[in-house]
Amino acid sequence: MNLLGIHLTLLIGPTIPVPASPILVDALQSVEVTHADEGHSGFQITFQAGRSGPQSLLDYPLLSSPLLKPPNRVVLIVIFNATPRVLMDGIITHQQLSPGGAGGAPSITITGEDVSFMMDRDEKSEEHPGQTEMVIALKIIASYAQYGLIPKVIPPPSIDVPLPIERIPTQQSTDLKYLQQIAERFGYVFYVTPGPAPLTNTAYWGPPVRVGIPQKALSVDMGPETNVETINFRYNSLSPTLVSGWEVDRRTNISTPVQTFSSLRPPLASQPALNPLSKVRQTQFRKSSLDTAQAFARAQGMTDASVDNVTTAQGELNALQYGDLLRPMGLVGLRGAGYSYDGFWYVKRVTHRIQNEEYTQSFVLSREGLGSLTPMVPP
Repeated sequence: MNLLGIHLTLLIGPTIPVPASPILVDALQSVEVTHADEGHSGFQITFQAGRSGPQSLLDYPLLSSPLLKPPNRVVLIVIFNATPRVLMDGIITHQQLSPGGAGGAPSITITGEDVSFMMDRDEKSEEHPGQTEMVIALKIIASYAQYGLIPKVIPPPSIDVPLPIERIPTQQSTDLKYLQQIAERFGYVFYVTPGPAPLTNTAYWGPPVRVGIPQKALSVDMGPETNVETINFRYNSLSPTLVSGWEVDRRTNISTPVQTFSSLRPPLASQPALNPLSKVRQTQFRKSSLDTAQAFARAQGMTDASVDNVTTAQGELNALQYGDLLRPMGLVGLRGAGYSYDGFWYVKRVTHRIQNEEYTQSFVLSREGLGSLTPMVPP
């Protein structure tokens, strides 16, 4: 599919997908791809499903093709500004036929999820003796090498090697749910993003990425510089949570108070909702069988995660007007919305929609409070 200088390539097939046939390419009608740092990322592709000629008497030709059936693999590549980007690498999970009627054209829609779907199919009862959360994450990710998973695992703030004579980490869930469960202990996230090259994927286990070079700025109400079509903001002052309680160290049997005072996330806002003068929600620390360092790390993770979505922004932009593709799970600058909401934001979710000579992206941004940390946001 070619769209005003944007070229979309579709690869499809079992295990190792290949370029789609001309019949599929000609029938391609629209594409929607969503990337998020929570849960599965997914895609939906719609094809025209016309019937003509003797070969269509029994069924729609596209339905007879084995390529559009689960669980085939789909790779979408977008060439934007002469740069190829892997937009999605996923597995087909559903197929839907809309025969049309009342003048409507028939269509076939395939829906799927990123390759982390394969990590969420089989529940397991498995032990991980003598292995820390970081080692477990690396081991599980390596077991899905056939999907081109490249591990990017960030060490947690506290590493506690479990001695088999004391305890053995036990998994009672799918690999995906277990990776998310052990990530949540430290306020971490786990997700899979496509690329950097076709047929490869990056499996990230670590804190939300709130450092690095920001993407091209989102401009609001700035005349000819405006590249955001719609945007709205929400501020939830009830989200921040401090944690307090007591922990009995499992090795020394000494009782130690556990208390958090602030978030350790890299700051993005000049007026965080969690500050020494704010009255915020208090919750009790009720974890057990930990040593003191682990207890403090778990409590801090709870506080860090509680401030991630204090302030959110939801909006939509035209990719051609923006001049680039907004990438999720990174930073972006925002300007023109006023001091309270200008500055740098974490890109939490992005949805791409390509159809009828249009390429739009809807997005969700988040940070821990109001106010910009910089006097000027670069374009």
